[in-house]
Amino acid sequence: MTLTRWLQPACLILLAASLRAEELTLEQAVQLALKQNRSIRNALLDVSKANSKVAQVRTRLYPGLNLYVLGSQQLQSFDFTFNRGLLGVFPGIGPVPAEDVKVSTPLQPTAIMIARLQQPLTTIRRIRLNIATLKLNTRIAEEQGRQQRLDVVRNVRKLYYGIQQFDSSLAAVRQTLALYKELDRMTSDYVKQQAALESDALAVQTNLAKTEQTRITLEDQQATAKEQLNQLLGRDVLSEFTVTSIGPASEFEADIALARKRALEMRPEVRQARLRVEAAQSDVRAKRSEYIPDISADFNHVTLVNFNQFIPSHFSSVGVSMSWEVWDWNRKKYELAEKRDVAEQAANGARDAESLIVIDVNDKFRQLRQARGQLNVAELARRTAAEGLRVAKDRYQVRASLLKDVLEAQAKLEQAAANSQQALAAYWTAKAEFERALGEDQ
Repeated sequence: MTLTRWLQPACLILLAASLRAEELTLEQAVQLALKQNRSIRNALLDVSKANSKVAQVRTRLYPGLNLYVLGSQQLQSFDFTFNRGLLGVFPGIGPVPAEDVKVSTPLQPTAIMIARLQQPLTTIRRIRLNIATLKLNTRIAEEQGRQQRLDVVRNVRKLYYGIQQFDSSLAAVRQTLALYKELDRMTSDYVKQQAALESDALAVQTNLAKTEQTRITLEDQQATAKEQLNQLLGRDVLSEFTVTSIGPASEFEADIALARKRALEMRPEVRQARLRVEAAQSDVRAKRSEYIPDISADFNHVTLVNFNQFIPSHFSSVGVSMSWEVWDWNRKKYELAEKRDVAEQAANGARDAESLIVIDVNDKFRQLRQARGQLNVAELARRTAAEGLRVAKDRYQVRASLLKDVLEAQAKLEQAAANSQQALAAYWTAKAEFERALGEDQ
């Protein structure tokens, strides 16, 4: 019995340790998201699809072999008549043939097999232009994937900071609960001693219940945020984890001119816009090349099966084929004009993208600067409220002040602490938005 009594607590301690949730750092969360997020994986698949499209079009540069086979049953025979002397009249022999000869093809199954080997010549330039356009589209897909990564990293950071804020808020709420429980005990003693009113005790109990409800609400909101973060990390949404404590705000230093320059170089939106301009210009050149006739080198081989023996069963040819739409009612002209309009739109879009990114960087820079200033103000207010509560509680213990003064001081501290945590989370969120505006992957 003694051994069992000692083993049970030990087993419970080991079980609790094994079930303890993992601590997830922000860096680990970002790396997991970049590795496992399904939106990022889909973006990588888009790049793979674009590369496959380039490989598909590149095959058109090489000779193409086509085989055509027609098997049929003749419904009527092929009749041939070789007239007398068709092949000439020769001395000592006479006319060849000496008399009319009739030849009929038997009514039996026949087959025609045609093999064609074709190597494009003039269309090679058009194909290469199309390949160049598709390669640009592949680079656009890569930049879209990079943009997806930036968005995921930004969202991971925002959720992580939010969970840290919930942890800090819950810690403050638990401290408040402990204070209200102590006030409830003290006030109950004062009521028994007829040194406080029953209404004072009810006021403390009411605030205690409100704080308890706040704790439940924060825990529920934190659970939802953790599920959302797990979804971004590409794992089971019910995976348990804890986050590191929210760190102090770093000193804010940034060169706005350098930030704008870096954003114009790194932001995927600008890169996509510039690549679209190049792709549209390449598309114009490819459309202009359609005015050139399509000329190819051909090798053809024909095989006839079960036809009359007078018809050759095999014959081959080598030559050059040309395909050219001489008159198209100006269709190519209108198509080319459309491509030029698309290229001009792409150029306008690139200029707009650059302007919008400069505006975005400036805006995020100002928001970050404002968040840093608001954090300083909120922290000073919290420290002032904490000192005010300490003084009010000490005065209440020696009955030098009313319970109302303590409750008012506590309410001010709660509000100041909440404002400080919100300001700290707002600062880190603004920093994440500023880094996203610069186009930084991590």
